[in-house]
Amino acid sequence: MPRVCTVGNVEIGADRPLAIIAGPCVIESYELGLEVGRVVRDACCAAGGGLSYIFKASFDKANRTSIDSARGPGIEQGLAWIAAIGRELGVPTTTDIHETSQAEPAARAVDLLQIPAFLCRQTDLLVAAGRAAAMHGRGVNIKKGQFLSPEEMAGPVHKLSQAGCENVMLCERGTFFGYGRLVNDLLGVAEMMELRADGKEPAPVCFDCTHSTQRPGKGEGGKVTGGMSRLAPMLARAATAAGVHALFMECHPEPAKALSDAATMIPLSKMPGVIRGVGAVRKAVEGGAG
Repeated sequence: MPRVCTVGNVEIGADRPLAIIAGPCVIESYELGLEVGRVVRDACCAAGGGLSYIFKASFDKANRTSIDSARGPGIEQGLAWIAAIGRELGVPTTTDIHETSQAEPAARAVDLLQIPAFLCRQTDLLVAAGRAAAMHGRGVNIKKGQFLSPEEMAGPVHKLSQAGCENVMLCERGTFFGYGRLVNDLLGVAEMMELRADGKEPAPVCFDCTHSTQRPGKGEGGKVTGGMSRLAPMLARAATAAGVHALFMECHPEPAKALSDAATMIPLSKMPGVIRGVGAVRKAVEGGAG
């Protein structure tokens, strides 16, 4: 049986609806998060039964380029807002954790713990996330480090397994390249979809469409990460055509005013069209497979 990652009432994997994981980069306020989540949820519903939705936002952005960058409201307020948005919208939620002490409170509040790409080899963090997820019936989404090959992701999956967590998903978010940008390797995505860690069935694979457009250190004279958000919808369609099980996208009503990742977020007004586009590609792929 193909492995499935269960996130609240959403199942991610082969022969399941394409999951859309979307929301603002950082949870700036309850009201903004609710606005974003409602638009994306409704767009997924309008696309028919081929799409499911998980709300995402970060309570703390601990890996910013500059020490002066906005961090977010912190774990207590941030988790409270994210959990409340999930309840109000009736959708599962996810957030990222950066320290072992954050695993347990996050697992109590959200349905899916996200391991940031730069931290995907941090054994203590993975073990803490795996134990907390297993205890509370949650999932763990591991973002592939920009410095790792697809096959090297067997290591993080093994660490989670040793911590008692098999409810796992992997996420591609671009790989370091030589001219100030990330490269998106769909062959690598396909290899991750075939990756059998510990001899077990491959974990579902997500594609991060917005962070994949980053230009690290290219914004505001090197103070923030730059990006090409206009290209994210194209990457979303390409990854959907490649057969990924989930798409990760960050969006905001006014990206230029966002507190974090302004250069890579999709304007909220464009999200219904983006979702219609990937929904149409998904239907075409399924029709071709039939």
